[in-house]
Amino acid sequence: MNLHTTNRRRLIHAACLAALTGAMSMPAVAQSAWPTKPVRIVVPFAPGGTTDILARAVAPELTKAFGQPFIVDNRAGAGGNVGADLVAKSPGDGYTLLMGTVGTHGINKSLYSKMPYDPQKDFAPITLVAGVPNVMVMNAEKAAKLGINNVADFVKYAKAHPGQFSMASSGNGTSIHLAGELFKSQTGIFMTHIPYRGSGPALLDLIGGNVDVMFDNLPSAMPQIKGGKLKAFAVTSAQRSTAMPELPTVEEAGKLKGFEASSWFGLLAPAGTPPDVVNRIQQEVAKALATPAIKEKMLAQGAIPSGNTPQEFAKLIDAEIGKWAKVVKASGAKVD
Repeated sequence: MNLHTTNRRRLIHAACLAALTGAMSMPAVAQSAWPTKPVRIVVPFAPGGTTDILARAVAPELTKAFGQPFIVDNRAGAGGNVGADLVAKSPGDGYTLLMGTVGTHGINKSLYSKMPYDPQKDFAPITLVAGVPNVMVMNAEKAAKLGINNVADFVKYAKAHPGQFSMASSGNGTSIHLAGELFKSQTGIFMTHIPYRGSGPALLDLIGGNVDVMFDNLPSAMPQIKGGKLKAFAVTSAQRSTAMPELPTVEEAGKLKGFEASSWFGLLAPAGTPPDVVNRIQQEVAKALATPAIKEKMLAQGAIPSGNTPQEFAKLIDAEIGKWAKVVKASGAKVD
């Protein structure tokens, strides 16, 4: 074998090795290149509610981290099912995300007779953004006029005047709705449920006196409580909120043993989204939530920041589906 042939074989071997190495590294390069265009975060409720507030708190941080715009897109309807279904049926390429809730991924599976998506199979959980207590609030002017100062007063008046009160919610199947249904079932009172397409429009009608009471998420209700437009009676969590420690829990105030109906909010992607993309988003969200400015702001609003792993978030969703199935059954609520 002459020197020319030997060198030629060496060159062919080197070229093949380079091609093979390049082919093996292509998927990693493609994944690391994400994102190359704007990313949409779908909020399945109208602007102004806690889902929207948290999405708009996280979006700028992700924009800074990844160098591409993260745009909030409100797609309200059917207790969050419209927006969640849109994301479930989107490509798993990392460019469409969902700010999911306890409603879209914990409650609706048991509440709705027909679901357009599967909350477990159709999504890749990214991270829990925050846990939030709900708060029982009433139109402040009406509460003062009727002499209602606390949960006990409210229950007493409602029992003496059956059917007089209306209860607003951010939509069928939300924790705001189910907290009210659980309250009705445990106290034996009746209130007409008025569902809206998000907390924002529901709060506007509550402040305007068009509806009477609401079990809203604390972050969206707090400005109106502090502004004197709403009268707060109690939080629906198992413990008092550090943001408003003066408020008792519904269990304490109403002597309703075991009453607990809190909310949570987290980012999810369509099933099939590359794990590399999911993990990168989770890491940046966790980093943002740990910064003093964002952490303190959320805690002041009554939200408890998380940033847990995709695996931990998936386990939470599984547990919440089982938990809320029992609450839906106990409340007797159902949506066709």
